[in-house]
Amino acid sequence: MKPRSFLLHCCIAASLILPSFAHAQQVPVVPAPAWSDEFNYTGLPDSTKWSYDVGGSGWGNEELQFYTKGRKENVWVENGRLVIEARKEDWEGNKYTSTRLVSKGKGEWQYGRIEVRAKLPAGRGSWPAIWMLNANPKQWPDDGEIDIMEHVGHNPGMIHGSAHTKKYFHTIGTQKTDTIRVNDVSEKFHVYALDWNADSIRVSVDNNTYFTFRNEHTGNDAWPFDNKFYLLLNIAVGGFWGGQKGVDDTIFPIRMEIDYVRVYK
Repeated sequence: MKPRSFLLHCCIAASLILPSFAHAQQVPVVPAPAWSDEFNYTGLPDSTKWSYDVGGSGWGNEELQFYTKGRKENVWVENGRLVIEARKEDWEGNKYTSTRLVSKGKGEWQYGRIEVRAKLPAGRGSWPAIWMLNANPKQWPDDGEIDIMEHVGHNPGMIHGSAHTKKYFHTIGTQKTDTIRVNDVSEKFHVYALDWNADSIRVSVDNNTYFTFRNEHTGNDAWPFDNKFYLLLNIAVGGFWGGQKGVDDTIFPIRMEIDYVRVYK
């Protein structure tokens, strides 16, 4: 009986092990990003990946801040996170300072998946954004704009995703946009993502797609997105949208913290 019992035990053991092994073999391989910043360093943002838009002219939106360049009070990396901080202070004729980071010339892509894991600032008058512009612009909005995330502080928890083109934009009443409510955007990190190919743009939060813009195949006026685009990260203050209900000066300084930026081809 002993040899037979031993054989039975071996068969049972094999039946328990083999399914686990087969399951392990089926685990998908996650591709490495084609471009990323994990912010595993300290100091100013990596200059091989990021540059700055600088100035305080309102940026076409009646914004109130001055965007500074490489100023450690407005942008820095520590503890594995990028921090963009808007502050109430007089600077070059403006009453607020902030930073607008851009990957132009250092990270530009045509199609792919862009992920940004971020925690957003709170407060009336804040207007953080994660978005993309054409790498070879001629005229806005003809060249296209993709808003992966916009959040205005006077409507907390409402995340906006949009596409701007010559045919579709807000000033002519044809804007293509949608929203999703995420109530803890200023308390927790969430993944704001864009999935983009030749046929569609899909915007999501934590893999929940809430905005889709499809290629009509009618030409550049409706779809200028077959070109390279670059990424922008910023906090605006006030503006025609962000400042619709004024600016609460007691909220400053305010921060957008970013855990990582990853681009998959």
